[in-house]
Amino acid sequence: MSAFALEPKERAWCEELRTLAADTLRPLAERGEPGRINRPLIEALGELGLLGRLFDSGSLDLCLMRESLAYACTEAETALALQGLGAHPVHAHGSPGQRARWLPEVTAGRAVAAFALSEPGAGSDAAALSLAAEPDGAAGWRLTGEKSWISNAPQADFYTVFARTTPDAGARGVTAFLVPADRAGLTGGALEMLSPHPIGTLSFDAVPVTRVDLLGEPDRGFRVAMGTLNLFRPSVGAFAVGMAQAALDATLAYTRERRAFGGLLKDLQSVAHQVAELATRTEAARLLVYAAAAAYDRGESDVPRRAAMAKLLATETAQQVVDAAVQLHGARALQRGHLLEHLYREVRAPRIYEGATEVQRTIIAKELYA
Repeated sequence: MSAFALEPKERAWCEELRTLAADTLRPLAERGEPGRINRPLIEALGELGLLGRLFDSGSLDLCLMRESLAYACTEAETALALQGLGAHPVHAHGSPGQRARWLPEVTAGRAVAAFALSEPGAGSDAAALSLAAEPDGAAGWRLTGEKSWISNAPQADFYTVFARTTPDAGARGVTAFLVPADRAGLTGGALEMLSPHPIGTLSFDAVPVTRVDLLGEPDRGFRVAMGTLNLFRPSVGAFAVGMAQAALDATLAYTRERRAFGGLLKDLQSVAHQVAELATRTEAARLLVYAAAAAYDRGESDVPRRAAMAKLLATETAQQVVDAAVQLHGARALQRGHLLEHLYREVRAPRIYEGATEVQRTIIAKELYA
């Protein structure tokens, strides 16, 4: 963990989190079923007080948690992040009744949250979503359509759902709703993905929602979505940095001991220079993530640009570092159960979710030319 911009107590806390992740959370993760919600793991995150910190601290604190957990247990990191992503709109925009009903359950690890934005025809282009919220009397709507690639679906206990209340209005016609999983007409299925995350589909067959279920105001749900993503995008970068650091440390240890061509791998200039480049890129990504998180916490106006830059650089860097680490380790890194085999499957997804790499470049360019 870099000492730059971190107080001694923050560095000590990060080390404590790494130890907790390795000793307490990783065994729970290993007993879970890949691609399914691991409720004992989520409950442990609640008992340790980590889920409560999702709503009591700022973006930098979130980044430190995600990087530290990712270093030692990516499943724990993902479980924590998905709870935050699904429940943050309730924390930021929910009514007193919604907050009282769900946030204590989320922070205790007893209720699982999900963020339902993506659709089969509207992934990165979130403003193009078509899940229809059709008027149903003066008090409510009926939701009809599909959501896909939704983390924690279909096993979550409630969903933050984004639906179109005004046709042909783009981002201005989207509304956010809190939809409990037991609402009539809501069904779903699991998807088998490359990474071992719980991801699935949701089907809405005239699912009833009312004004009691609103998160924020009608037709202003896109701001709810983007506000959530602006908070979490730098921390996606932190997740990536944690994986990159784990791969880098494994590579340093391996090249110090592995003998080839009459000497140690670390003494080959081609290897040493490559590792030096990977370490430099990892540190640069970490610092950009910290800078974006600090800007968010200070309420600066350029958060969208900084958040996009942090996610872009960190996720692309992590992919590069893990891929290079696999290459330097050779065939052993491709065996099931090897750390790098696990990271290789994990590292690909963050370049796509919460806005693909191409979307981040579009955001950055738009902000630069504004």
